[in-house]
Amino acid sequence: MKIFRALALVLALAVCCSPDARAEGFALNEWSARGVALAGGMVGRADDVSTLAYNAAGITQIPGTHVMGGLAFIAPMGTIVSDMANGVEKHTSTKPNVWLAPHGFVSHQLNDRVWLGFASFSRFGLGNSFNSQWAGRYNMYDIGMQTVSFVPSLAYKVNDVLSLSVGVEALYAHVYMGNKVPTITAASYPNIVGNDLQLEGSGWGVGAHLGMHMRFNDQWSMGLSYKSQITLNLFGDVDFGYEGPNGLITAGKMHGPEARDRSANATLQLPDSIALGIAYKPLDNLSFEVGSVFTRWSTYNALNINMGDDYSAINNKEWRDGWNFNASVEYKPLDWWALRAGFAYETPVVNESYSDYMMPTNGRTMMSLGTGFAWENWTVDLTYAHLWINPVDYDHTETSGIRSAASGIKGGHSENVQANIYMFSVGYSF
Repeated sequence: MKIFRALALVLALAVCCSPDARAEGFALNEWSARGVALAGGMVGRADDVSTLAYNAAGITQIPGTHVMGGLAFIAPMGTIVSDMANGVEKHTSTKPNVWLAPHGFVSHQLNDRVWLGFASFSRFGLGNSFNSQWAGRYNMYDIGMQTVSFVPSLAYKVNDVLSLSVGVEALYAHVYMGNKVPTITAASYPNIVGNDLQLEGSGWGVGAHLGMHMRFNDQWSMGLSYKSQITLNLFGDVDFGYEGPNGLITAGKMHGPEARDRSANATLQLPDSIALGIAYKPLDNLSFEVGSVFTRWSTYNALNINMGDDYSAINNKEWRDGWNFNASVEYKPLDWWALRAGFAYETPVVNESYSDYMMPTNGRTMMSLGTGFAWENWTVDLTYAHLWINPVDYDHTETSGIRSAASGIKGGHSENVQANIYMFSVGYSF
């Protein structure tokens, strides 16, 4: 019964909040407070129940039954500088928002060789919002992608050195986007007005997780984990602010599809990734880890939305593969108290020939600090992290709605893009 009670707690946490955040690309790694404090350095350590998100093979290091849950509060901010055709620079800041990313884990030891695990966390997400009348409204003024992954796992301890794991991921996603459609009507000509286009949809995808953990001795350990590519099929609806003729007048004729509410669908290819971590523990109360994550963002080559025979949105992406490099340290001055710090750098992935306002980021650096407390069967972890995010250039983008006559934008860039993360996790051992 212990494992069923723990599983119920995890499921309750997963459905109580919608995970929505922004990260390099739109992959997330806010999977536990300890994991973020260690900049993701849980692949080689792999020594608490949250390793189910980082490297599930590591749960063979924790006997018995364990449960953990928590929440990340992610506060991004930034400014878009639009170079207008009339020579004016317009500075537009994102609306202040705090996105929530919950996580929950449970592990249970069946016998000396076999462990079961269940994880709920968010692998992908983004959120970005501007005033609906800002200069870049014809590209977008509001967007959100919320996902939650449910991952049951099986870990097997081959011997005292080697453990292996396999898991199945069911990923649910909800996506919404709002932008203006440039329209000229006879009543408004020669002024360009903007018809609202609101798109909303959801869907499921399935993938696999594989893990390996090797504990060579009391000092050295290594982990390797793989998360597969997921094909996400989204289905939803498009609503316009008003229905009727839609488009720009050229040579006295209206050009553009009919603005009418309709159904829509899209296929989104989410990338696979592989993570490596090497941990060193010179003392019982001191550990280090260095690691790397390779994410195959080159699979994300387009986001095409089909809205019927006469209306589709073609969005080329052609992103580059990305790397994350991380290092971390954990020190326990007392048996019940831990101090943590981490550093991570992520390489740029956005192709600036197709850059857009959905993702005004192109590589980032993260510094994190955290602490943990243990009391009897309970653990509490607290973390703060700050992200410095590289700017994106819009001078040469071909993406619709940015460098166009309707928007009056001839170029620009993002600046002062950053994020603060506040996070907690609470754990209990049965």
